[in-house]
Amino acid sequence: MDKEEQGLNRQARQEKQAQFPQVNSTDTIRIGLISDTHGLVREEALEALDGCQHIIHAGDIDTPNVLEKLGRLAPVTVVRGNNDRGTWADSIPVLDVVEFGAVSIYVRHDQAELDIDPVAAGFRVMVFGHSHRPMIETRDGVLFVNPGSAGPRRFKLPVAVGELLIAGDRVDARIIELGITST
Repeated sequence: MDKEEQGLNRQARQEKQAQFPQVNSTDTIRIGLISDTHGLVREEALEALDGCQHIIHAGDIDTPNVLEKLGRLAPVTVVRGNNDRGTWADSIPVLDVVEFGAVSIYVRHDQAELDIDPVAAGFRVMVFGHSHRPMIETRDGVLFVNPGSAGPRRFKLPVAVGELLIAGDRVDARIIELGITST
């Protein structure tokens, strides 16, 4: 994959990083993680993400009003999911990279479409969605996090969001189940 396709050229990344909170080695920053909202932004999800300095949406947004609501809480990084279609979604990248201090985060909707070696590329975290299954797993030093689905409940999976706590080069992740049992 070439740099233009990825949208990861150095200048664009530096310009984008200027809008993100700067992390000093003694600071802790809270990053909210959300995915697979499918047009639904639950109050419980907004409450769980309130207070985050940044939010990452890992795709399947379905409507632009989802991003508007999340954007009222914190700056949002978003990638396009397989259900994000139409002119409103054309400008949303299929993958993105965000950096907070020493921590580089690769964001893509479907983990199966990962076309790089995150270890070799120097990523500390990969955030993804698509499966609706919340998951935190470390592989070869890379933290893989799927916050699950915060939208309509599917199958018997929990409705959830996630968070990253970053302090220097340390990253901790957790899943926040929203306690929703109906659709």
